[in-house]
Amino acid sequence: MTPDYNERTRLMAVSQLMGQIAWMVAPWFWVIIYDQSIYDSAPEGARNLSIWVGSLCMILGVLPAFFNKELIVPDKDKLKNLSMKELSANTKDFVNGIKLTLKNKPFLKLCGATFFIFNGFQTIAQFAFFIIVYYLFNGDKGAAGTWPAWFGTISAIATAFLVIPIITKISEKLGKKNAFIIATILSIIGYALKWWGFNPENPWLMFMPIPFLSFGIGGLFTLMMSMTADVCDLDELNNGQRREGMFGAVYWWMVKLGTAIAMLTSGIVLQMVGFDESIEVQAAETLINLRVADIVIPIATALIAIILIWKYDITEQRAHEIRAALIARRGEVLHENKHE
Repeated sequence: MTPDYNERTRLMAVSQLMGQIAWMVAPWFWVIIYDQSIYDSAPEGARNLSIWVGSLCMILGVLPAFFNKELIVPDKDKLKNLSMKELSANTKDFVNGIKLTLKNKPFLKLCGATFFIFNGFQTIAQFAFFIIVYYLFNGDKGAAGTWPAWFGTISAIATAFLVIPIITKISEKLGKKNAFIIATILSIIGYALKWWGFNPENPWLMFMPIPFLSFGIGGLFTLMMSMTADVCDLDELNNGQRREGMFGAVYWWMVKLGTAIAMLTSGIVLQMVGFDESIEVQAAETLINLRVADIVIPIATALIAIILIWKYDITEQRAHEIRAALIARRGEVLHENKHE
């Protein structure tokens, strides 16, 4: 959308800010699901609510197809009537494009860092709800009330209006890689603070780690897609083609695959610590193990992400050099085409 190194981050900042609105609302689904005046049981609530949410996502999801107009492409009619030979050649190019994308080392570092940060977060995402209900309120869902929902909503608000603006400014001053590392370190501090933040004697302390915690996901997607745009420039310089679509497809395929793995891992961890939601009062050892997992897993994945991104070498200066080389090359191509 823009060739400007810093404007790419600002664009993603706005995108992520809008995305956080959904996360301000989503935690309240827990309240609705467990409200016995609405549903007889939580599974019934989850099934019913999923239909409404899924239907809304389907409706909103197709809107871009109707309202985002496609650019006029030469020989567009030909694209609708490809021969088998042309289709086979396109498929071969598509497969080769994936292979070429997976050979891009800076891009693989971005994918790896995203995989570990996001999936560490996803693995323990539901643990906060269980810790609040079963540790802070001893399994009394009525007493827990809206505390879990407020925890999620405040996290989203902190991400949108505190973390994203700060990370954007840090990125402009120190560069995207350094901003990512700083954000990840701050999130590690937040995860560690959970040990003291979740305190049955003072539930308000649960909000103490949030400003630090929020730097993890808030910094991740604000910076990663901005950095991916820089990688696309490098790829064009090396291979002579613009392939944003391929990079986006591979990146988000990796995110979705990781999410599936995280959901599986989450269930395994809950089983390993001995957590049983059907029991109102969990064993003390179970809750200690759950709290340890809630802290250790995201810290471990965050440290791995920092190691992976440490040698990422597309700095602002390097990005400007790449843009200058691309402009020079495109000028030469245009000049040659004009003579032809």
